[in-house]
Amino acid sequence: MRKLMAATVGFALVAATPGIALAARERTERTAQAAQAARQWTAAWAAAPQRPSVGFEPNWSEQGFSGQTVRQVMRITAGGSAVRVRLSNRYGASPLKVAAMTVAKAGRGPELRPGSLRHLTFGRSRSVVVPVGGQVVSDGAKLKVAPLESLTVTMYLPETTGPATAHLQGYATAYRAQGDRTADAGGAFPTDAGKVTHSRYYLSGIDVAGGAARRDTVVAFGDSITDGFGAGNDTDARYPDALAERLAKAGRPRPVLNAGIGGNMILSDSAWFGDHGLGRFRRDALADPRVGTVVVLHGLNDIGFSEVDLPTYKPNPDRSLAELIAGHRALIRQAHARGVKVIGATLLPMKGAEYYTPRSAEKIRRLNHWIRTSGEYDAVADFNKAVADPRDPERLRAAFDSGDHKHPNAAGYRAMADAVDLAEIS
Repeated sequence: MRKLMAATVGFALVAATPGIALAARERTERTAQAAQAARQWTAAWAAAPQRPSVGFEPNWSEQGFSGQTVRQVMRITAGGSAVRVRLSNRYGASPLKVAAMTVAKAGRGPELRPGSLRHLTFGRSRSVVVPVGGQVVSDGAKLKVAPLESLTVTMYLPETTGPATAHLQGYATAYRAQGDRTADAGGAFPTDAGKVTHSRYYLSGIDVAGGAARRDTVVAFGDSITDGFGAGNDTDARYPDALAERLAKAGRPRPVLNAGIGGNMILSDSAWFGDHGLGRFRRDALADPRVGTVVVLHGLNDIGFSEVDLPTYKPNPDRSLAELIAGHRALIRQAHARGVKVIGATLLPMKGAEYYTPRSAEKIRRLNHWIRTSGEYDAVADFNKAVADPRDPERLRAAFDSGDHKHPNAAGYRAMADAVDLAEIS
C-alpha cells in the first residue's frame, strides 16, 4: 500500500508540473545543441594580435580610427556553410565600439562579390563593445564559402578608438573611408598609395561552420619568415599559404593558420615585434581545440639581435645557444601537454644579411643540428636545406632570395612548404 501511495504521489507531482519537466528537457536540448554547434566551428584564418606600433612600414595602429569604416581582405583555408568573426581589443586602452560589421566574398581590391554581403551580429545586435583586453565573437552568418576563398570583413568604428590592436605585417591591403560604409560595394574606399596600409586591425580570426569535427588544424608559428615578409602584398604566397594549397592538392584539405609575427623572438618581448614566443604560444598556437600539428620556425631574431647592434629597435640581450635550445624545449612541452604534435623547422641561411656574422652563423648551424638530430621534436622540416645555395650553404639560393638575403621570395616560400612531409601532419 505504501509503495502504491508513493507511486501515486510521484505521478501526481509529475502530472501537476508538466511545464517544469518540459522546460528542463528543452533547456537540456538547447544546451546539447549549443555544444554541438560549438564543436562544428572551425578556425579558417587567424592573425596574432600585436601592440600598436611603427612596424616595418606605415600603418594606422598608433593613431587608430574615428568615425571611419575599415575594410580588410583575407583568404580562408577551410570552407563551410556559415561564417563568424573574432575581434580582439587585447592592447586597447579603452573599450572598442563597433557600430556595424559585414562579411562578404571578396572581389577585386575593396570590391565585394555581388549578392554575398551579410550583416554580422553579436548576440543578435548589430553593434558590440569589445572590452579593454578582451575578445568578442560574432554570431554566425549564413554564407557558403570554400577553402582558399577570399573574404572581406568591414567594420564601422563610430567613435575615436585610440591606438588599435593590430597585426602589423599583414601583407594584405586594408582600406578605410569616412562614415558607415559597411555595405558599400567598394567605390567609397580609396586605393591609391598613402591611403591604404598592409596591416590588420582588430581582426584575430575567422571561423566557419560545417563539416566533421576533426583535430587536424595546422598552425605555423614563428617570426617574419612565417608571417611572409618578402612574399609580396595581396599574393597569399607565404609558406603557410603554400602549405594549405599543397594539402588541398594532395586530397588532404585542412585549416592552416598563420601565427607568425615579424621580428618576434622566442625569449624576449618587444613593443615592435610582439610578446615573446614562450609567452604567446598557448594563446596564438594552442588555444584552438582543433589544432593537431604546430610547425615551429623560431629563433633567428634572438640570434640576430644578439649578434648585431641595431640601436633603434634592439630589444634583447645576448642569447646563448643553450638558452635557445631551452626555449625550444619549453615550446615542445607546451604542445605535448595539449596533445599536439610539434614539427621543428631549421632556421634559414642568411649570409649577406645584416644579422650575419661568424658567431651568428655558428649559432644557426648548431641550433639546426640540434633540431635535426636531438629527436625532441616529433618531426623535422628542413627549411634550411630546401632554400640554401648548394654552392654556398650559408646563403639563400638566388632564385629564392627576396633581396635582403634573409627572407625568401614567393618561390622560396613554396620550396619551404614543399619541404614539409605531409605524412607527419596529424
